[in-house]
Amino acid sequence: MLARYRRSSGRLRLSCRWALHSPMRGRRSSTCRQKSSCLAFGGIDTMPRKFKDGVAENTHALNVVEIPDDLMDSGNPSYEAVGRPPLYEVYMRMAEELAKRSTCARLQVGTVLTDEYLEHVVSIGFNGNARGFPNRCDSDEVGKCGCIHSEMNALVKSPGEMRNKVAFITASPCKMCAKLIVQANVSHVFYREAYRRDEGLRVLEQASVVAVQYTRWRDEWR
Repeated sequence: MLARYRRSSGRLRLSCRWALHSPMRGRRSSTCRQKSSCLAFGGIDTMPRKFKDGVAENTHALNVVEIPDDLMDSGNPSYEAVGRPPLYEVYMRMAEELAKRSTCARLQVGTVLTDEYLEHVVSIGFNGNARGFPNRCDSDEVGKCGCIHSEMNALVKSPGEMRNKVAFITASPCKMCAKLIVQANVSHVFYREAYRRDEGLRVLEQASVVAVQYTRWRDEWR
């Protein structure tokens, strides 16, 4: 079920798991499949959580498991045992493979965009020159290589009307790519390495897009 009722403080509350990661958190969720508001019966209250992939920073709805107060104790860890690669790691590795196709001499970056349920790859991208142009940088000068960024290549091929898309990028986005990510209705950005400048991450934070540096499982299952 996408939503469930629970009793708290003597009244029933409707908890919608998809609202947990929405940029509109705290307001009516546009992705909730229930006819009633996610704020019905008093709204969403906080409960102790477990994180399926063992990464507490990953608050994407599919990764969060709420624990009723009566089942929470000091011996109950905040994460679940992980016996196989989480989908977040799978898509991150896909982005790493795409980065190998980059023709940029300085930094090779790959991007994967999925739907909010992590069930469909919406589009892919890697940085390089425009279609039909030579597969090389226009210039060796830092910041002026002329390559289209991987995020741009992925976003231009993705359906803009699809909300709460999830991005997996091998490096955190630059300032302009971050603004495009916000404009393209992306709710979460997972990245492997931090870009040399953090302006993009500040843009995402300002727009309430969740950014997670995802390295927990980088060396496992190889």
